[in-house]
Amino acid sequence: MRYMMLMIPQGYESAKAGTLPSAEQIETMRAYNQELQEAGVLISLDGLHPPSMGARVSFRGGRPTVTDGPFPEAKEVLGGFWMLDVASREEAIAWAKRCPGSDNETIEIRKVMEIEDFPADVQESVERLESQGR
Repeated sequence: MRYMMLMIPQGYESAKAGTLPSAEQIETMRAYNQELQEAGVLISLDGLHPPSMGARVSFRGGRPTVTDGPFPEAKEVLGGFWMLDVASREEAIAWAKRCPGSDNETIEIRKVMEIEDFPADVQESVERLESQGR
């Protein structure tokens, strides 16, 4: 099963462009990431620049509208993510608990939607569409 671990650092929503972790933080996190890789559960990972360097595209009224960051209304933002392939939610939680997070960081764990999670009629419809595209 695939699970995504989302790093949510407090205060990052207002971080200035170019804000980066310290060399010590990078080294500690690299060691943790290496553990994930050596255990064979890591699919991918990346850190994200602060929202001040980003943009949001909303679709109110059916029209795309672009808003440049930062986003003052944001209460939580993503600082990065890990995509894991583990046997269970409990295993994903166990890996999250091993993360060298700081006092201002939270990891949210979310199961990735797989076709097997949907009812049989939806699975059949997707299979039909995929076979038509081949």
